[in-house]
Amino acid sequence: MADAKRPPSVRPHARPLSPHLQIYRIQLTSVTSILTRITGNGLIVGTLLAVWWLLAAATSDSYFAVADAVATSWFGDLVFTASLWAIWYHYLAGLRHLVFDAGRGLDIPTAEKLGWACIIGSVVLTAITILLVQ
Repeated sequence: MADAKRPPSVRPHARPLSPHLQIYRIQLTSVTSILTRITGNGLIVGTLLAVWWLLAAATSDSYFAVADAVATSWFGDLVFTASLWAIWYHYLAGLRHLVFDAGRGLDIPTAEKLGWACIIGSVVLTAITILLVQ
């Protein structure tokens, strides 16, 4: 703040970065926490698409044709596949938080293993679900 009051000719030219910006490494527990929030909110998109499709089916044949074209297009496939992954990830992250709430798995190595289990497990469960449905 003091530098802001000095004239430009008196201010230091090259200010060093804070040390934490040079040594910071993103933590897996932070990533999994952020992903839990993103997937929870992202599920709204898939839900809205599914509800629109159902409402269109109840409205008219022509309106349903439009909604069905969107839902079965590459965009619909992408939204529903991402929603399926989000459901599995959010479910596994919820189980992980139940373990945390019981006071277990709070040490860093176990928390990281549980984080990887959520990420890998959600991808594997999504692939299994897609293979079983087709």
